[in-house]
Amino acid sequence: MNRFFDPDLFARAYRDPMAWLTLLVDLLPVIAVVFFGWKAVPLVALYWLENLVIGAFTVLRMLGTIAANLLNIPVALFMVPFFTVHFGMFCFGHGIFLSAFAGGDVGHAAPGVSGMQTLVDWALGTGPCMLWFVGAIILVNTLFYLVDFIGRGDFRNTQLPVEMFAPYGRIVTLHVAIILGAGLMLAFGQPLMGVLILIMLRVGFGMFLNMLRQRKIEGVGSKTLNAVAEAG
Repeated sequence: MNRFFDPDLFARAYRDPMAWLTLLVDLLPVIAVVFFGWKAVPLVALYWLENLVIGAFTVLRMLGTIAANLLNIPVALFMVPFFTVHFGMFCFGHGIFLSAFAGGDVGHAAPGVSGMQTLVDWALGTGPCMLWFVGAIILVNTLFYLVDFIGRGDFRNTQLPVEMFAPYGRIVTLHVAIILGAGLMLAFGQPLMGVLILIMLRVGFGMFLNMLRQRKIEGVGSKTLNAVAEAG
């Protein structure tokens, strides 16, 4: 544990261009706020859409474990659909809450594919150029999947249950950060300050994940924390 707080850990993590790429993507919402007039609602919607991207790549990682061990096929046949439904419902409930919190009118959306589509449509329509920012998130997750999970051979060193549970800690953390950011926004009476604080909370969380990733590369840390780093 002491090694995680090594003062040199941050420097080691950010010698990797991938860490700088994630920092750049995490800071992109600042551009949205400054140049496209984003307020809190589109920012919250973007982070919710990011959770869906994380879920999709979690499914890919779960399926990827089959390449390391064909015995994972029957387990994957159960766990992948289970995760898809469970995480989908988790995100659906999260999305309904965020929409209501932001004053959206999707409370009538029923659980299921059509209801999720309603939420996605709402999220994509909350701010200009939303698709470009979602695309940047998809791009960076694709690169991490190719570089770490496939290129570094992480698919050989992970387990299906670990991969399945990894995204939940992230979504709960982000949920708490959103509430904290909104509370600070109300406390200070400065909407722009609240939005920037929320972005900085997300940036700080991204830095934490990059340091977890560095520990994984160095062969330190548990499989669960390593998977959480990949799910960031």
